[in-house]
Amino acid sequence: MDAMLAFSWIGIMLLIGMICRAKIPFLGNILMPASVIGGIIGFVLMNIPGVTTALGIDPNMYNVIVNLFFTLSFISMGLTATPKAAGQSSSDVVKEMTKGSLGLGVIWGLMYAVQPLIGFAVILLIGGMFAMPAEYGILFPFAFCQGPGQSASFGTIIDTTTQFTSASQVAITYSVIGFLFAFLVGVPLAKIGLKKGLASHPEKLSPAVLRGIYKPSEQTEHAGKITTYNGNIDVLAFHLALVALCYILAIYAQQLLMKIPVSFLQTMASMTFIVGFMIASILKVVLGKIGVKQYHDDILQARITGCTTDFLIVGAFMAVQMSVIGKWLVPILVASVVVGAVTFVAALYFGPRIGGSCDFERTLGLWGCLTGTCPSGVALIRVVDPNLRTTSSAEMGMMNMFMIPAYLIAPSIIEFVSGRMTLPMLTIICIATVVVCLIILKVFRCLGKPSFSFKKPVVCPEVTDDCDNFEQSGTHSPF
Repeated sequence: MDAMLAFSWIGIMLLIGMICRAKIPFLGNILMPASVIGGIIGFVLMNIPGVTTALGIDPNMYNVIVNLFFTLSFISMGLTATPKAAGQSSSDVVKEMTKGSLGLGVIWGLMYAVQPLIGFAVILLIGGMFAMPAEYGILFPFAFCQGPGQSASFGTIIDTTTQFTSASQVAITYSVIGFLFAFLVGVPLAKIGLKKGLASHPEKLSPAVLRGIYKPSEQTEHAGKITTYNGNIDVLAFHLALVALCYILAIYAQQLLMKIPVSFLQTMASMTFIVGFMIASILKVVLGKIGVKQYHDDILQARITGCTTDFLIVGAFMAVQMSVIGKWLVPILVASVVVGAVTFVAALYFGPRIGGSCDFERTLGLWGCLTGTCPSGVALIRVVDPNLRTTSSAEMGMMNMFMIPAYLIAPSIIEFVSGRMTLPMLTIICIATVVVCLIILKVFRCLGKPSFSFKKPVVCPEVTDDCDNFEQSGTHSPF
């Protein structure tokens, strides 16, 4: 009953966020997702004294929901085949995408190693004045680089295995701030770039994209194919059943792996989402081998991933309890600003140096991914490339394969917080990761001279949303 009540309120907040995005132009202009809008409203609601009691809601249930939906989203991603981008048969396009994906993924890995060191240093410096242990500052990569789902997942692991019992709350709070950074900084940056003519294929965003909903005449895309007879089993039920199968298999796999007496491996095994993703990826191959994949639709599976992501984002906002983190609000905000500033400088430095015609779009996507999630990055790319004519949006998906090595830092952080790894050793691992990433970027020519500069003069000094002449000329966006 408690879980269903909490889940229902997440749904209500999503609806409210959807209405606000459609009716308030400012929210549409900054492309703020309904999940973030609803989440902010839900956060305020959950922290009004007496509201949770009056509504019969258990605030702790939101941590459980976020963890569950995060694991389900990863399983769903594992079941989904990676679509081929248009024109991928061209060797030049493949090379461009591979280079862009590698550059983005390796830069992400570099920042995944930098953020915990910066966060730890800031909290170590000022946290003592608020009785906040410096170990909480090391949670930043889970939040900024990975988003609310993984911040809740890793935070819960730390809560249940160490003396730091507020890790999930602190990590989720970091992720909430990161999401705000992604859009409140990213969208103005995109529009500055548009005014300076930095976008490769600038076009005005359609009203449908700004309001976030499609009118009947604009409803041209389909959510998936009907691959099963509904009188037998509904196609959505079939796809959800596959997710459920992977979840059960992941739980059993975890139990087996936890019996291996190696602490580092046990730490890896405790991450249900990683085990679930691996199981789902294996099952995807098996389905193809036995001829069942033909009844599985990747587009519909992607909709399930999107659905779970929307719910977990709102749940993450609503999971933040000011009664728990309120005493540490000042160091949390200061550390977030410092880590955010360092991340912003890094994005502006490395993004233009990847090398290619769409480095500006890549820089926006990189910023969104370093402070929120890959979908946040794609949303920012759409500001300057609404029809996704560059390879940058596809690279945001492909970059995940180049992120994997950096994931080894996650169990190292947990080992450190658990007292099984020293701070010098963790520092060496992070610094070594940074050095390796820089070498890779240099070897693969993703660290050259900047391909664009924000110092470039404005193309049209008097730009307005109705700058028809420039829109027709195709020289830049009318933003």
